[in-house]
Order: sequence, then structure tokens, then C-alpha cells
Amino acid sequence: MSINLRRVSVAGFATLGVAALLAGCASAPSDTASTGSAAAGGDFIPCMVSDSGGFDDKSFNQAGYEGINDAADALGVKAVTVESSADTDFAPNIDNLISQDCNLIISVGFLLADATKAAAEANPETSFSIIDDSSIDLPNVKPIVFDTAQAAFLAGYTAASYSTSGTVGTFGGMQIPSVTIFMDGFVDGVNYYNQEKGKSVKAIGWDVAAQTGSFTGGFAAGVEAKTAAQSLIDQGADVILPVGGPIFLSAGEAVRDSGKNIALVGVDSDNYETAPDLKDLFLTSVLKGVKAGVVDVTDTAADGKFDATPFVGTLENDGVGIAPFHDFESKVSSDLQGELDKIKAGIIDGSIKVESPSTP
Repeated sequence: MSINLRRVSVAGFATLGVAALLAGCASAPSDTASTGSAAAGGDFIPCMVSDSGGFDDKSFNQAGYEGINDAADALGVKAVTVESSADTDFAPNIDNLISQDCNLIISVGFLLADATKAAAEANPETSFSIIDDSSIDLPNVKPIVFDTAQAAFLAGYTAASYSTSGTVGTFGGMQIPSVTIFMDGFVDGVNYYNQEKGKSVKAIGWDVAAQTGSFTGGFAAGVEAKTAAQSLIDQGADVILPVGGPIFLSAGEAVRDSGKNIALVGVDSDNYETAPDLKDLFLTSVLKGVKAGVVDVTDTAADGKFDATPFVGTLENDGVGIAPFHDFESKVSSDLQGELDKIKAGIIDGSIKVESPSTP
């Protein structure tokens, strides 16, 4: 989708349940642009800038978009949101929001860290928050981060339990912490299944010890993502975890073309709900409470209680988790859910260690 750098969407969607963590996503945002008064309905102006995936990525950016609009609606104000189509858009888009007197600017993604830090340093009176990054140590920047390795561990265990080929795989968009943390947890979950069951399911596409693996080089659906998925299919993987927004769409295309019984594991949102054309392929999804984190930060800032203490989503606070098995409910082991419940409890109480170099 081609997006004009200066395009601004001023939205105020109906409340979908502000407090509902990990709720199913609504339909993709409208492309309708508006430059009307952002302050209509109140003095507080919450704002957001996407990464290059755009707000209709059916994943990470869309969850953030829904969160800021749900929070704004509940506050009786309107959110100002601007999309990026390339990395070069980040700084100009943030400047755009600053020029509109935004009180809170939320950057969606690790890749916006440099632009966010520069803007926060230059505008200390403005509150900033950034999703999936904790590298900025400034009093006006609040990280929204998630220990997704914990939830991905459950998904890896699930994938190993479901696999009949004995091989599962993963690939990512870019080798950055917010991507590799999923891959670390997933592979470790497969290994834990092998340890507990005396099995030897292989996890390909990512080497946890070496921190090397398969990446497309970006977060766009396209030939690179389809090729990466096809490589895993060719090596016998019958469950695939694509990590990186809409790259899962190309993985789904590769699975369809293969004609094989291959399942996908989604990320960020429940992709069974956000990508209905592919819903029959999703064994589960690794859920990241982006929406809930955005609502929490926006509410706090609007209440005049903004601080730089990170919002960290974990299994314990339901900031991360896995989606239901949906159409695979009858296809997974009848013991699987009980096993996952015990593993989750073990991760929470610390008896099962889930660690990643990218853990926040």
C-alpha cells in the first residue's frame, strides 16, 4: 500500500472494551485521511506513528492503532495517527505530530528508537512512549515491552506436540530483539517438549545458541517471505512460526501452494481473527498485549501520571499469552491444554526458566 508521508488519520472508534487485554482485533483501519482539529472533545491529544508495516498489517501496528483509539474514545478525545511507509518517514512523521501539539506520542516498534530519542531530547515537555524498545533512558520516554519468549515457549511446545513430521520451523523479518525473542522462546519450547517427552522434534530456522537464522530483511509480505517459508517446507517443517507482521501472509501463500498439511503459528495478535482468509491454517498465535499496553500508557498520561517506568507484559500479568486452538482443537492432543497450564504456572513461579538475550 502506498502511503503519503504527511497523511494523518484522526480517528475515534467506538469503544471495544478498553480493559480487555488480548481482545480480538477489529477490522483493518480505514484509509480515510483527515486533518481536522485533534483537540476536539478535550485538551489531551494522544498520537501514534506506525513503523513501515502500516496500521492495516493485521498484527502489531493494528493492535497499537486499536489501543490508542479505544483509549481516546473512552477519554472523550481523538487520537492523531500517522503511518510510515519507509524508515525515512519516522523522523518527519514524529515532527508532524509534535507540530500538532500532541501530549503523548507513541512510536510503534524498535526501528523508531533513534527518531523517538532525538525527538524526546529536543522536546522534553512532550511525553513519548515506544513499543518493543527499552534503550532510551529519558524521563519523558516510557517503554512498552513484552517478555514474548514466555508465550512463544508455550507455542513451541504446542508445535512440537502437534507435529507429525518431527520438524517445525521459524523465520523472521529482521534480526532485532523484538523478533528474535519470539524465536528464542519457540525453539526453547520445542526443546522442552523433547526433554519432557523423550522425543527429538527438530526446530529449524533459528539457532538459539548462535543467535543466527532465517530472515527476510524486512516486514513486508512478498517474495522474500514466501521463499523463506518455502525453504522450511522443503526441509519438512509442518508447523511454521513467521515473526514480523504481515510476512505471515506470504507464509500462508506458500503453505497453500504446497498442498501439504502445514500449520502456522501467528504472532502479536490472534491471526485466526485478524486474517480470516488464512484462519484454517493457524494452530495458535503468540499474543502480545500491545493494545492493552497502549491503553494503559494513554490513560496514565491523560490522568497526569505519566512516568518512564516500563510497562512489561508477562504471562503473570496476562501481557502475553497464546490464542485458542480454534479449528485445531480436535486435532491436538487431549492432554495438551493441561500440560500448557502446568508449564505456564511453572514459568510464572520460576520453576521453569525461560530466558532470552532479548528479554526486557
